[in-house]
Amino acid sequence: MTEKLYYTDMYGREFDASVVFSEDRNIVLDKTLFYPTSGGQPNDTGILKTETGQVRIVDVKQENGEIIHIADGPVVLKKGEKVHGIIDWENRYIHMRYHTAVHIIDGVVNNDYSNGMLTGGQIYDDHARVDFSFDIIDKDLIAEIISKSQKVVDSGLKVFQREISRSEALKIPGLSRTEPGRQLIEKLPVVRIIEIENFDFQADGGTHVANTKEVGHIEMLKIENKGKGHKRLSFRLD
Repeated sequence: MTEKLYYTDMYGREFDASVVFSEDRNIVLDKTLFYPTSGGQPNDTGILKTETGQVRIVDVKQENGEIIHIADGPVVLKKGEKVHGIIDWENRYIHMRYHTAVHIIDGVVNNDYSNGMLTGGQIYDDHARVDFSFDIIDKDLIAEIISKSQKVVDSGLKVFQREISRSEALKIPGLSRTEPGRQLIEKLPVVRIIEIENFDFQADGGTHVANTKEVGHIEMLKIENKGKGHKRLSFRLD
């Protein structure tokens, strides 16, 4: 299985690795900083410098524990060949900021509103969206939630990861707030947690900033109706 360096070094930008497999546009390395599309967070992009030049990586996915780097065209790399990877840091960092922002909004709803929850989220390069489910919800309530979330951002809370066993994770209520997430925990021997100090913790497989202040300013863009009690908020960060 590919060693996932993006878990141990979320601020890493460059790395050295060896080719495990290469065919057509697909490349598997023994280790990588390239994050694959997962959990609402987009994949990283960047380049792999090889013995003969460089390869542009335009997509990354995970299959059976292997991280597959997809080049912009067919490549020929030898098994065992050394490569130097460089991720597009600007894109990665904005994904980290948005992912932490989604966790903060989710934490506010979970902590302060017993009649509501977040049911989904998606991160893009220039904005993100979250889906709310409440008994009754309107623009004023969403604005209130975002105002509370901004206060958390501005508080400068530390954000960090830790790992716990599956048995320990199953004893913690609300560690995952979706049914697919709870089912996933039941299958994992070790569960990774993203914790915002004294505020929120969730099982999570994404990358995050180290301090909430890095999120910046949350600007509401658009609110869409998704049925009774359901709203979708699109927002961006300044």
